[in-house]
Amino acid sequence: MESHLSEQTLNRWRLILGEDTHEQLCGGAGDGADGEATPFVYAELDEALGYLYDREYGEEQGYRHEGGQGASQLTVPQWLHKVRQLFPKRTAEILEKQALDRYGLTELLTDRKLLESLEPNMHLLKQILTFKSKMRTDVRNSAKAIVRTVVEDLRRKLEMETRASILGRSRRHAPTTVRSLRNLNLKRTIRHNLKHYDRGRRRFVIDRLYFDGRVQTYNRWNVVIAVDESGSMLDSVIYSAVMASIFHRLNALRTHLIIFDTQVVDLTDRLEDPVDLLMSVQLGGGTHIAQALRYGERLMDNPGRTIFVLVSDLEEGYAIRHMYQACKDIIDSGARLLVLTALDYGGEAVYNRAAAQTLADMGAHVAAITPDALADWIGDIIR
Repeated sequence: MESHLSEQTLNRWRLILGEDTHEQLCGGAGDGADGEATPFVYAELDEALGYLYDREYGEEQGYRHEGGQGASQLTVPQWLHKVRQLFPKRTAEILEKQALDRYGLTELLTDRKLLESLEPNMHLLKQILTFKSKMRTDVRNSAKAIVRTVVEDLRRKLEMETRASILGRSRRHAPTTVRSLRNLNLKRTIRHNLKHYDRGRRRFVIDRLYFDGRVQTYNRWNVVIAVDESGSMLDSVIYSAVMASIFHRLNALRTHLIIFDTQVVDLTDRLEDPVDLLMSVQLGGGTHIAQALRYGERLMDNPGRTIFVLVSDLEEGYAIRHMYQACKDIIDSGARLLVLTALDYGGEAVYNRAAAQTLADMGAHVAAITPDALADWIGDIIR
């Protein structure tokens, strides 16, 4: 038993410390039981981990990107298959993430079959948006399908809460004299009329219809969302696109979405399909916030009923006084200005704090918030 435990301990240390310690821990006469070398039972795990983490040591430490011996002989598809066989799903996803983020195994994204074998999730979505310019047409089609899966799942999760926040929870089931199909509460109507079911005729008899008291206004609010598409804002770009598409579906809001670097692109006509919208975003480049603000001003036909949302880290690439003046003009017009230094669930925002304080002093609402908090904020204003 002691010998078995000793071998297990040696094997674990060998797996942790790597191939360079193999001779000291497992090899050589007299190291194991009966003077024999200790058998290394984690060879497959070691090969899979070594294929990825041996890149830390570079070619001078024996790792070669082509050819070579041992673990480096694996191909990316073989490595991916082995990782999923050997490790729990959560661990495999971490290894895939590090392969892309830390070690640049972009073959995972540029090979169609490999890409289609990956688990659709928010991390993969961000990687696709980052590397989509390197994809062939057939690969981009597969990537777009993955983006759609993730985005639609995200939109389903956010849409119900967003509608409740903006259209109002407290008044939803209040009595109303406005009776229209749009306001019919079908579930409540069925529940309260179950006692009138005619078993003989097998018909459901409606004695009373129930309507929601939430009536959408035709004097809609205008929401202008201007999103900085610099690389550091990727999470915010994704959530902004999804939230804008949800707002677009609400009768209470008229929504515009623009993205910008040193140029401004109006994507309002693509709000029906946030996937197409995201696949058109080009991350990186310079930043001209003032120009985007001035463009957004032209969309404010009724400033008193306009909510202007600027999503940016506030790192202006041009004279910052022009950004300040544009923000001041928007606030002075009577519009509400919300400056989001981040719009995601990460909670970590890196931004120009001096600029944020200056805008807050002007009267802008400055925050790093979650998508549901954005919906609550807009809902409070329009109610």
